Amino acid sequence: MRLIVGLGNPGLEYARTRHNAGFMALDRLAQRQSIDFDAVARTRFHGLAIDVNLAGEKCLLIKPSTFMNRSGLCVGEAVAFHKIEPADVMIIVDDVALPMGSIRLRAEGSAGGHNGLTDIERALGTRVYPRLRVGIDAPGRVPQKDYVLGRFSPDQQLRLDFVLDKTCDALTAWVRDGLPKAMSLYNAEQDKKSGDA
Repeated sequence: MRLIVGLGNPGLEYARTRHNAGFMALDRLAQRQSIDFDAVARTRFHGLAIDVNLAGEKCLLIKPSTFMNRSGLCVGEAVAFHKIEPADVMIIVDDVALPMGSIRLRAEGSAGGHNGLTDIERALGTRVYPRLRVGIDAPGRVPQKDYVLGRFSPDQQLRLDFVLDKTCDALTAWVRDGLPKAMSLYNAEQDKKSGDA
């Protein structure tokens, strides 16, 4: 089994904010299978969870029901219950260091100041677990907390569907082909753009 966790904050006031990019990615992944995530989800592991078949593999999709800085509670419980190796856990998280429309897969790494990743690292006892970072642009002059908890600008909205679809494609590639192949496919585009700049 693979565990795919989309990070975000619960509650209507945070719905579709930049910090909830992980929740939106899971909604899109379920939608591709004609599933309304929130309508069918069960309360499990301090989160909302559904089972899906992705590229022939059983996957558990979870949105933690805790606030972002307690995301490790959900991930730790699910991993312990299902005896899932950290390499089979994928965390989807927003990233202000990446431009809107881009994604980046990593096999491991630092939390980079992201409170959700910090708590997951604590719960798993390791930094070595896959993560998929979804670019939301840098905040500019807006305080970062206000920026990530704000909603996407009209210009960002134009690229949101594209990046959510790309995220789902990358997750499918990870399950089907493994992380190195998925990274070569979906990080290469961003690396090329960086080289052109």
